Amino acid sequence: MAYFRIELYVNALRRQAFFDVMIPNDYRVDFPGAEPKRPEQPMKTLFLLHGYTGAAGNWVPEELSRKYNFAVVMPSAENSFYLNGLSTGHAFQTFVGEELVDYVRRTFGLAQRPEDTYIMGMSMGGFGALHTALAYPETFGKIGALSSALIVHEIAAMQPGESNPVANYEYYRECFGDLAHVEESDSNPETLVKKLLAAGKKLPEIYMCCGTEDFLIENNRAFHNFLDAQGVEHIYEEGPGVHDMQFWSAYVQKIIPWMFG
Repeated sequence: MAYFRIELYVNALRRQAFFDVMIPNDYRVDFPGAEPKRPEQPMKTLFLLHGYTGAAGNWVPEELSRKYNFAVVMPSAENSFYLNGLSTGHAFQTFVGEELVDYVRRTFGLAQRPEDTYIMGMSMGGFGALHTALAYPETFGKIGALSSALIVHEIAAMQPGESNPVANYEYYRECFGDLAHVEESDSNPETLVKKLLAAGKKLPEIYMCCGTEDFLIENNRAFHNFLDAQGVEHIYEEGPGVHDMQFWSAYVQKIIPWMFG
């Protein structure tokens, strides 16, 4: 397994940033049988998004990457919700959905078509996976959204000076824009779904899951019900678990075969 950490100047962020890449294109000649036989299809790419307070890092087992022959691209996006924030240099949606994809295409020859380019995340990254792919449906073919932080309707009621256990009004406004109008804005994945349907455009395939003891379970059920009401085909699953890596690791074992099998 080959690993890279790439530092580059990101125009959307107006500064140096980094992302990690994992590519299963190396092999051992001294250990016959260590490398499983790779599928014949060209290598595909998974953009893997971290959660709130996190950073670029791999949480997909290497054996899955080898078995299904896909590269993993892991950006660091701070606590941005993968949105274009209000301040200069906070355009994380543009970074991940446009600039990073273009760089990966030019540098590695990967992610050339939506059917070869998928995106997955957990918590804030689950929100980011849904929002990014719905904002760029011509780029991403499939979405894996685990325990997604679909908090738009909650923060819409916040007022200046208020906060919740995660962050304050000013933070959410920086990420999502005017909270008084966030529900009808493009920061809301529901708005993006409605626009794509109205335009007759194809949506990426969606696999959502959440633990039944997760504090975000009702948010995920609400988005699942919204997709049902809009007639959007998708997979939605619940299972025992809380908001932790144990649950996400178990469902990665389901989502990766769905994506790449």
